[in-house]
Amino acid sequence: MIETKKPENRVFPRVGLDSPIRFQVRGAPDFGNAVCNDISAGGLRFTSNQFVPTEAALMLEIKLLERVLRPIGKVAWSAPVAHSSRNQLGVEFLEFDMLERNYLKEFINMRLAS
Repeated sequence: MIETKKPENRVFPRVGLDSPIRFQVRGAPDFGNAVCNDISAGGLRFTSNQFVPTEAALMLEIKLLERVLRPIGKVAWSAPVAHSSRNQLGVEFLEFDMLERNYLKEFINMRLAS
């Protein structure tokens, strides 16, 4: 499913992405596993069994086709998923290798064009 709506406060278009990701709260010893819901060149939204507070810095591993992207992000918002122990998080990318960001932009453009 591709989400093409762009709310007024969004700078980048988002596309649906049902893909596993790994994340590590900066300073924590272990990685957590989650499922990405959607992604843009500026951030992503994912669902996790773990609560992560807003403003927490995250090291991410995002499997996108044949590559693994490794940006660093900050939790912009966190909300519980109704009737479950899971949480949705919105993450803003803070540090992103330029080649990896360009790969992500190309992926998004390809999905939006189809």
